[in-house]
Amino acid sequence: MLATNPQIKKLLEKNPIAFATVDQFGKPNVIGVAYVKVISAKKILITDNYMNQTIKNLKNNANVCLVAWDKKWQGVKLIGQALYFTQGEWIEYIKKIKENKNLPTKGAIVVNISKIIKLA
Repeated sequence: MLATNPQIKKLLEKNPIAFATVDQFGKPNVIGVAYVKVISAKKILITDNYMNQTIKNLKNNANVCLVAWDKKWQGVKLIGQALYFTQGEWIEYIKKIKENKNLPTKGAIVVNISKIIKLA
């Protein structure tokens, strides 16, 4: 198992991310996420500005999968569990991120990464 390193951090923070969840019936949902912050070797932070179905899904099933890749098709797949916050330190953190200026910052999603798979 890999941990986030400077190369993976750059990949995650500089490229759009595909963020997949599953509802209570097993129906998948995937969205594009523009701003991800690596907060530790095994945790990433995602801002909820406009998510709807994703948040409904997280309330029923915390399992998530994210994929990031660059223009050379080098990338990673991250598998983990997500926690959703509407108050506290993570909300305060995302409100200070310059990319979130003038956006609603409805919630913060912290993904605890259990597996990182390098994509060729």
